[in-house]
Amino acid sequence: MKLYLKGHTELYAVEQLQMQLFPEEPTETVTAPFGSADGAVSALSRGKTWLTATATVTWKGKTARASRRLPVSQAGDVRLRRRILQQSYFLAATAVLGVTPPWGALSGVRPTKLTTWHMQAGGTEASADRMLRDVYFVTPERRRLAVDCSRHTLEAASRLRPKDLSVYIGIPFCPTRCAYCSFVSQSIEKFGSYLEPYLEALLKEIAYTGQKLRESGWTIRSLYMGGGTPTTLDSRQMARLMDAIGANFDLSQCLEFTVEGGRPDTLDFEKLRVIRQGGADRMSINPQTMSDDVLRRIGRSHSVAQIFRAYDDAVRAGFEGINMDLIAGLPGDTPDSFARSVAQVIGLNPTNITVHTLALKKAAALFRQRPDLPSGEAVARMLDDAEAQLRQTGYEPYYLYRQKYMSGSFENVGWCKPGYTGYYNIYMMEELHTILSLGGGGMNKVNTGPNQLERFHNPKIPQDYISRIDTILRQKDEIFDILNQQGSP
Repeated sequence: MKLYLKGHTELYAVEQLQMQLFPEEPTETVTAPFGSADGAVSALSRGKTWLTATATVTWKGKTARASRRLPVSQAGDVRLRRRILQQSYFLAATAVLGVTPPWGALSGVRPTKLTTWHMQAGGTEASADRMLRDVYFVTPERRRLAVDCSRHTLEAASRLRPKDLSVYIGIPFCPTRCAYCSFVSQSIEKFGSYLEPYLEALLKEIAYTGQKLRESGWTIRSLYMGGGTPTTLDSRQMARLMDAIGANFDLSQCLEFTVEGGRPDTLDFEKLRVIRQGGADRMSINPQTMSDDVLRRIGRSHSVAQIFRAYDDAVRAGFEGINMDLIAGLPGDTPDSFARSVAQVIGLNPTNITVHTLALKKAAALFRQRPDLPSGEAVARMLDDAEAQLRQTGYEPYYLYRQKYMSGSFENVGWCKPGYTGYYNIYMMEELHTILSLGGGGMNKVNTGPNQLERFHNPKIPQDYISRIDTILRQKDEIFDILNQQGSP
C-alpha cells in the first residue's frame, strides 16, 4: 500500500499507523502522486491562522478524506503536529475500513504511559479517559483497561525510593521450542551441552554485579528470573543459582522475587522447593491453554494434567504468589474452549493471571505456517469473555502492553487479586526505574533522567554470552559509572 507525504517529513508517525491499520498490506513509501492505486496521501499545509493536516486514503475502490488542524501559533510543537497528522490519517483510514480498532490511533506498545503521565501531572481518572477518547479515539473497553492499569502503576511508583532498581536474570534455554515463540532461546535437545558453561558465566556476572551493588549503595526492589524457561535447569543447577543470588544480592528491601517456571513439564516438587527456599516468593506457571489438543498443536509436550500437578506442587512448596499465563488466538482454539481455559485457571485460584494475545513474529514457526488460527473476531470474543470472567471473580488489570503483528491489534494484560500487584512487570514495562539485566539476551535499561533511558544489550546467543562474559562485566562497570554519577534514577 503506497504512502505519499506532501508538505512534511513525519514519515514514522504516519507509517506506523498505516502498518497497524493495514497489517496485510506492505507499505511502500513513494515520492510522487500515484493516481488511483490503493494508498494514502498525508499532507500538511500552513495558512495564516491554521496548520492543517489532511489525509486521503484509498483502499479496495473506496476513498475517504479527513483533516485536523491546530493554530499556527502552536505549529512549532512537534508533538502536536504529529498528532494532527495521525488523527487525520486515522479518521480517513477507519472510514474506508468501516471499523475502529480497539486502541484507536495509538500505535505504541505502552499505551498506559499516556494515562500514567496524565495522572501524575494532576489529571484524574475521568480526564485520562477523556484524553484517550477525544485525542486517540480509543474504545471504551480499552480506555477502562488503561486507566485501571495506571492506578496500579501509580501505586507501584509510590513504593520506589531514590536508589532502587530491579534485576532481571535470563535463562535462554527451553526443553523444546513452542510454535508461537520468537524469543532467542536454545532447546536442550540441541544445545544442552552449553547449559553448564552458561550457568558458570552467569554466576560470575551475578557475583560481579553484587559487588557493584554493595559498593554503590543501590538496592534491589524487585527481581525476576525469566527466559526461555529458567526451570530447564535441574534441581542441582537451580540450587547453585539460588545460592549465588542469596550470597551476592541483598534482598532485604526486595518487594517480590519471581521465577518463571514456564512449562509445567520442567517443574517438580523438589525443584519448586529449592526455588522457594532460595528466596523466591512468586512463581509463574504458564500453561498457555488448558486444552490438550491446542497444547499438541503448539508443540508442547506436557498435558493439562501436568499443569494441575505443577500448580499443586507449587502450593505445597510454599508459594503464595502464583501467576498463570494464557494465550488467546492459538491454533485450533475457539472462544468456547478459551473460555473454559480461563475458567479452569480461575478455579485454581492463582494470585495473578496474564492473558496474552498471540503475536505472529517472523522468527516463530506459526508466522510461516499459520495453521487453523482463530479470526480477529474470535480473538476479540476470547478477550472480552476473559475480562468478564476475571472482573467478576475479583481480579484487577495491573499492567498491559502491546506487540507488533498481534492478532486483532489487541494487547497482553496482567490481572491480579487485590494486594498482589506484580511490581517487576510494571517497573519494566512502564520504565519507572533502572533494570539491570544479567544473562543472555537481557537488556539493561538505565534511567538517566525523566523519561530518558540508555540501553545496554547482553549477547542474545548463549554461546556468545559465554565467550564474551569479560566484556559483559566491563559493560556493568560502565552502567554503574552512569548510576553513580546521577546518584538517583
